[in-house]
This record gives sequence, C-alpha cells and structure tokens, in this order.
Amino acid sequence: MKKMKTMTEGTIWKEILFFAIPLVLGNLFQQLYNTVDSIIVGNYVGSNALAAVGSSGAIINLLIGFCIGASTGAGVVISQFYGAKNAEGVRKAVHTTMAIALAAGVLLTIIGIAVTPTMLRLMGTPDKVFEQSVVYLQVYFGGSLFSVVYNMSAGILNAVGNSRRSLIYLIIAAVSNIFLDLVMVVGLKLGIVGAALATDISQLISCIFIWGFLIRSEEVYKLNVREIRCYDHLLSKIIKIGIPTGIQNIVISFSNLIVQSSVNSFGATVMAGFAAYIKIDGFNILPVLSISMAATTFAGQNIGAGKPDRVRKGMFVSTAMGVGYSIVTGIVLLIFAPQVIGVFTTNQKVVEYGVFIMRYFCPFYWMLAMLHVLGGTARGVGKTMQTMIVFLLSLCGFRILWIAVVMTFARGLGNMMLCYPTSWLVGMLLMVLYVWKGLKFSGRNVQN
Repeated sequence: MKKMKTMTEGTIWKEILFFAIPLVLGNLFQQLYNTVDSIIVGNYVGSNALAAVGSSGAIINLLIGFCIGASTGAGVVISQFYGAKNAEGVRKAVHTTMAIALAAGVLLTIIGIAVTPTMLRLMGTPDKVFEQSVVYLQVYFGGSLFSVVYNMSAGILNAVGNSRRSLIYLIIAAVSNIFLDLVMVVGLKLGIVGAALATDISQLISCIFIWGFLIRSEEVYKLNVREIRCYDHLLSKIIKIGIPTGIQNIVISFSNLIVQSSVNSFGATVMAGFAAYIKIDGFNILPVLSISMAATTFAGQNIGAGKPDRVRKGMFVSTAMGVGYSIVTGIVLLIFAPQVIGVFTTNQKVVEYGVFIMRYFCPFYWMLAMLHVLGGTARGVGKTMQTMIVFLLSLCGFRILWIAVVMTFARGLGNMMLCYPTSWLVGMLLMVLYVWKGLKFSGRNVQN
C-alpha cells in the first residue's frame, strides 16, 4: 500500500479548492448529461415530453436522494478513518459501503418501477403528459442500480480526497450520454424512452470504469469483490451517521413533490418552463453542493486527525467559496435568462415562464450556499442529526406550510415560487445559529 496522503496538512484554502474543483466539474458534467436529455427531448420530441421529463425529476430525487444521502454516513466514517491513518478501518468501511450500495440499488430499482404510476397520480400530473412520464421514469429506474453503485463508489474516492478520478469517469459518462441521446432520440426516433435508456447506459459505463479503478488500485481503499460484506459495528455506525441525511433528502424531495404538484396545476406550459429552469438551477447549486462535500471530507479527515482548529478555519474558507460562487453565477444567469431558457425550447410562452421563475431563484442562491456549506462541515464532524433537523424545518416544513397557506389565500405562480428563497433564508439563519451556539469542534482519533 502507498503512503496515505490526507487533507490534514497544507494550506487550507488550497486543500479545499483543489479538492472541490474536480467535484464541481464532475457535478456540472453530471448535470450536463441530464440537461442534454431535456434539450434534445424539448427540441425533437416536444414541450409535452419536456414537461414529462421535468415532472419526473422530483420523484427521481425522492428515491435516489435517500440512498445518496445515506452514503454520507459512509463518507464521514471513511474520511475519519483515513484522517486517523487507520488503514484497516478504511478497508472494512469501503467493503461495508459497497455491500450497502448493492442492496440499496436493487431495492431502489424495484421500488422505483413499482411506485411510479401512483406517485405521478398523487402529484396531479396532467393526463396529456402522464403516460410519457410513467414510461420515462420506469425505464430510468431500470438502471438505478448503476447510479447508486457509482455514486457510492465516488463517495469512497471523495472521502479519501481523490475527487479527480471520479471526474474522469463522469466526463466519459457525459460524452456517452450525449452521443446516445443523439442516436436514440434523434436517429432511432425512440422518443422519451431513448432519452431514459441513454441515461441508464451512460451510468452503467461510469459504474464499470470506477469499479475497475477501485479493483486495480493499490491504495488503502482498494476494492476486493470477495470481501464485500458488512463488517463489525460499521454497518450500524454508517447507518447512524447516514440515515439522518438520507431522511433529510427524502423528506425535502417529498416537499418538492408538493411544490411540483402546485406547478402541475398551472398546466403543461408552466410545467415545461419550470422543468427548463430546474435544469439550469442544477448548474448553479451543484457546484455549491460540491464545495459542501469538500467541507465534509475536510472536516471528517481533520476531526479524525484530532485537529479541531483546522476544521473551524476550513468551515469559514469553504463558506466564502460557496457564497462567492453563487453570487457570481446568479448575476450571470439573470443577465442571460432568455437565451439560457431558449436553449430548451422554441415555444415563447415556455421561455417566458422559465425566465419569470428564474428571477425568484438567482438573486438568493447565496443564502442556500451558506446553508449547505455550513451543513457540510457539521456532517463531517458527525452532527448529521442536528443538520437534518435544520434542513427539515426550513426546506421541508416551511415549504409545506407556505404552500398550504399562501396557495390557499393568495394563489399565483409568483407567490408559489417565493417559497424557495424564503425557505433558504429560514434555513440559513437556523444553521448559522446552530454553528454559532451549538456546534462543538472536538478532535478525536478514530479507532477501528
């Protein structure tokens, strides 16, 4: 095994930035090949198909969000072992993580295919896009095992500070998805089924590449297929840390389902405009989530190494990065709003609705950035339960209350969209209060 290189030494801003950049690029490429589906579907299949893809996103996030959120527990455990230079702990945690990934992937495939029609009906999906939405989602969930395994594998690499390798495989997947979209949707005329199949195959490709790397690796995180099982107390430890984040993601996604249902009530044209903007939203918020992931890994490794002061400094550095990025991109998106939405469709009404919605999001992303990055540090320290409570109160409870009250007494698309920035404000204030008054940084060496 090679010597373990950690983030526990060196200039803090450089360690976080150089780790975050591949994550940012990787998430942007992942968003790219999701967005390509919408661009090609919107231009070559039609606005109803675009609305079907858009309305499916909330359900995809609901089910996959739990698995990806639960993988946070694995990342925190692995990063703490790695920071403590506990090679045996890393080995066992890696193989326990893979066992969880395989089980979760199979379960998600079955549940996703089974609940799709029911969930779409509960969301009030219009009849003219219902059938296409069902087909797209069921085909998509047919490949969800590959998505879960890839993301859990990437989480292992991120936990040990190797974010560059997963970027390479995401670029390969993005290029493959674009090519397959053109072949299946434009060339073979498979419509919305072709778009879903293209995504499944590209996820399979990235999964094969990253597993190949982990199996061939000579580092402490080397994967041996025969050793995949749940070790010692690690399953319960990973679940204890990861389940709060998984619950957080699934409940927030559920609140977004409620918002999507309200959007659906305004008709297919508004749905298409909202779907187009949500794809753009990913290009803005995903880099912030990447910086949050960097903060989690940085905090986990340094807590494992017994360096709480370094964790605190890293929190301020990563928060400044996230806020600065979101302010710049928010301004750029507002300036070029019509051109950006126009990429997805030539329907002028859809473009107008997309631009209208964008104006309720872009000026306020900095609040969401502060919420996520501070939350990332708290997770790295192991405080996932407290972080979950803040996110659920703001991004779930507040949004549901807003929809229930505001949409009853002052129904309107603008009033509905206001639930996003106001929930970000509530979450930011709660997280700042927790970090200021409740978050304790205590260094500890992690034992196997």
